[in-house]
Amino acid sequence: MPASQSVSPKAAYRSAGEQGFVKSAMAQPLLEREEEQELARLWREDRDETALHRLTETHIRLVIALAARYKRYGLPFADLIQEGNIGLMKAADRFEPSRDVRFATYAGWWIRSTIQDYVLRNWSIVRTGTTSAQKSLFFNLRRLRARIGDVDGAPLNPENRRYIAEELKVRETDVDRMAARLSASDRSLNAPMGEEGDMQWQDLLVDETAAPEEEVMDRHDSERRQAWIGLAIETLNPRERLIIQERQLTEEVTTLEQLGERLGISKERVRQIEAVALTKLRKALTETVGDPVEAGLVPG
Repeated sequence: MPASQSVSPKAAYRSAGEQGFVKSAMAQPLLEREEEQELARLWREDRDETALHRLTETHIRLVIALAARYKRYGLPFADLIQEGNIGLMKAADRFEPSRDVRFATYAGWWIRSTIQDYVLRNWSIVRTGTTSAQKSLFFNLRRLRARIGDVDGAPLNPENRRYIAEELKVRETDVDRMAARLSASDRSLNAPMGEEGDMQWQDLLVDETAAPEEEVMDRHDSERRQAWIGLAIETLNPRERLIIQERQLTEEVTTLEQLGERLGISKERVRQIEAVALTKLRKALTETVGDPVEAGLVPG
């Protein structure tokens, strides 16, 4: 978090209280598209922390709105807001002002993803799910049960289980396991079972680590995605490749001005080359994989 944001949303929330914090966030004026893009450009190109603070401050209301959707999982609202703010900061760091999209649309994906990851890590001592399919099942199971009039907490009948599995594209056994987790509270693994107490709950634990073949498939998918990106980058000329590497593929983004000095051109010319290179990459990826978002190469 930059130095200009000396007070975290979580600390501000606890200081002002929920109503005061929400009221303060909602009082922030909305940005016009041009002002929003200028602030994003100043942060991306010049690392202007004042611009970053202004851009993110006006979108805290979006963090609050998305965090409120996850209050039913019983986690502190202040923590949900704090995690959402982390997602907001990630979005601000990766947002491309040249895109024909509002910052709130782009940031929403990062805020939701960060909050969901936090909920999955903290909702239960039992690891709930890590794949995108398991996350979708966790956050949509209750909604789908309500849609078909199924009683939450009761065992699923075969017809409803099949419907949910088809809707979310998961196995029926996964639906059953998730339904059981969502309807049960955490208990000690050392607690005895039954009156005799001969067995403990931990005796019934199933090893849910990925099977060797699943690990191989995941590794293969990762290598394939890297290969796709590598092939796409090969379509760029050396100067375009350098700019993309320094601007898109590193943790610390090099400013347009710094690249301009290195290449002996203006920062505006660097911006133009970057835009052309990004267009080339998207075209190459689309020709290779179809939809880069669906392939997991770029966020939705």
